Amino acid sequence: MLLALGAVGCLPEVGSSGEQLCDWCPAELRNTSEVVLLCHVTHGVLKGRCCLARQEDGDIIVGLDLWNCSLTYLGPELQNASAAVAIDISGNPLQNVSTTLFQGFTSLQYIALPPSFSCPGGNASWDSVHSDTDEIVCRNQRSSCNGTGELALLCPENSLCAPDGPGLFTCPCAEDFHGYKCQREGTFPMFMFFGILGAVTIGCSLLLWCTQRRKVKSS
Repeated sequence: MLLALGAVGCLPEVGSSGEQLCDWCPAELRNTSEVVLLCHVTHGVLKGRCCLARQEDGDIIVGLDLWNCSLTYLGPELQNASAAVAIDISGNPLQNVSTTLFQGFTSLQYIALPPSFSCPGGNASWDSVHSDTDEIVCRNQRSSCNGTGELALLCPENSLCAPDGPGLFTCPCAEDFHGYKCQREGTFPMFMFFGILGAVTIGCSLLLWCTQRRKVKSS
């Protein structure tokens, strides 16, 4: 689980929305919480219901424990914890969880959910799945691109299969390819693009200026 911490440097730092996420529950964390254990092992900082990793450019949420917070809904604000290694949302009367709720959570190695739920991405997306009357725990996320290779075949030519969260993947263009379905080869023509964009902008500005001048003269 700790190996995933090395990849969080380019992921979202804690802003005002992230701080609200950490303060969703007023109660203190349980001593047996996986997030507390994670923070102790990694020398992180506990803040509310979060474990934060100190970075030069800001703090990052690597652990989030929302156990027993009376939550019935989880929305896009959870993306503020997309760098999380451990998440606990068990003990909540949650109704439905979107299949894309954990999109981008490539570092996630532990998640505990209410017993009526399934592991994000399905059991095949995790090395270990344990369930009892109180929760279902999914450990060690598997890469969606390292299995049979079937998902990689869904990516267009000149692209690569890249994990994008439990059971999810994306297809970024391979090096030196860009554009629609990665069909264009070579570096993106930045100077040409911004040159044309600048010329069009100046042309529109001049046309608008001339039009305004004519209106002023006619009045």
